[in-house]
Amino acid sequence: MGRHSSEPMGIARLALVVVAAGAVVTLLVIGGITLIGSGGTSPPEREPASAPATTSEAAEPAATAQAPTVRIECLAETCPLVTVRVPGGDVLQYREMSRGEEVSYFEPELDVVLSDAGAVRVTENGELREPGKPGAREAFTVKGPDKPATPTGSASDSEDG
Repeated sequence: MGRHSSEPMGIARLALVVVAAGAVVTLLVIGGITLIGSGGTSPPEREPASAPATTSEAAEPAATAQAPTVRIECLAETCPLVTVRVPGGDVLQYREMSRGEEVSYFEPELDVVLSDAGAVRVTENGELREPGKPGAREAFTVKGPDKPATPTGSASDSEDG
């Protein structure tokens, strides 16, 4: 009688394993379709925001392109927490920086918080900001330059729209 009662239990376990395996496969397929469907694209506003400025851009901001709204360069061995965010929106940076590391952001307005204002060099719209005191926390808002009117010689740009 013992053998007879264990047979239905073995079939039930086998059925449960088959159902569980089917559920796992289904979840994997749905996840794969979701990943493929997203195409691995990133939001376009992230690319310029997280791309550090190169030395040539920093040396000639007016000659080659618009100066970043804010550019922060770490001067110390380690610069404690540096926070940059769009007011009421995305946090673009919330981390420490290393010596020589620099970041540039081109948003219309940014809130900046420096845990050690003396450890970094800050440039606002291409102009060097007065250095902060070593060890002092500093928080400020930077507004980007107003977009200049289109020069009269650029008629080809306005013909597209």
